[in-house]
Amino acid sequence: MDRIRIGLVGIGKIARDQHLPALNQGGDFDLAATASRNGRVDGVEAHETVDALIAARPDIAAISLCTPPAGRFEQAMAAIAAGRHVMLEKPPAATVSEAEALAEAARAKGVTLFATWHSREAAEVDAARGWLADKAIRAVRIMWREDIRQWHPGQDWILAPGGFGVFDPGINALSIATRILPDPLVVLSAELAIPENRACPIAATIAMRCGTAPVAVDFDFLQTGDQTWDIEVDTDAGTLYLRNGGSRLELPGAEPMQGPNAEYPRLYARFAELIRNGESDVDLRPLRLVADAFLTGQPTPAPAFEF
Repeated sequence: MDRIRIGLVGIGKIARDQHLPALNQGGDFDLAATASRNGRVDGVEAHETVDALIAARPDIAAISLCTPPAGRFEQAMAAIAAGRHVMLEKPPAATVSEAEALAEAARAKGVTLFATWHSREAAEVDAARGWLADKAIRAVRIMWREDIRQWHPGQDWILAPGGFGVFDPGINALSIATRILPDPLVVLSAELAIPENRACPIAATIAMRCGTAPVAVDFDFLQTGDQTWDIEVDTDAGTLYLRNGGSRLELPGAEPMQGPNAEYPRLYARFAELIRNGESDVDLRPLRLVADAFLTGQPTPAPAFEF
């Protein structure tokens, strides 16, 4: 099949760490141009805005947006209005209503919209889902603790309004949980630790329920040393441990399974499949859980934070 020309918008850390290496592996896409106020890719045509990219390159069929969620709505709408297929880095938008409006606009225009959840593409997520499918869930523990200074150095936007705070990495855990658990997750209560000089939480604890099973969630953006990205599920057949962001699976009575990291190549392969099938994939369950945590959350003061 013919390769698809794609434009990459937002040449920041996530684009350089993940999107560019995935696109450089070959696959279904040719990176034809970029749009970014500050970043450039050697040897690739560059524009400052998505509007300029769209106007200059009518041959580009797809746009991948790697910009922060606040402000991404207008960029995605511009691409959809121009008849381009759109791939959204997670979180897909700053609000649920923005994401829903994008999905409706893509349907009306007849283009593909792909709201990505890269952690669902971790090596052992599908195996975990398969094992849990016929199990009775007793309890779930989600622990997602990482160092904001390591993964988001100097990125003040992440603690500003619309930046999600600790829910930016935390939504990765929720994307896995909504993928592997057989029953819907429901938020019961939340406690949000918000630094006195910031708008978004730097830590959060959330009580949820999956069917009748309790779900305890612990998000922390201030963990140094070893990072923790683990989900534990107690079942009638023993406890499942999904570790390292979904790349390591430990099941009762079995040797641990550890797969390679191929999250972003798998995302781009899925995007190409959706385009060729004339389909969209916009699962907003993780985003709704974050919105519910903010709605039910009790703010608690935390010390001022500086990068």
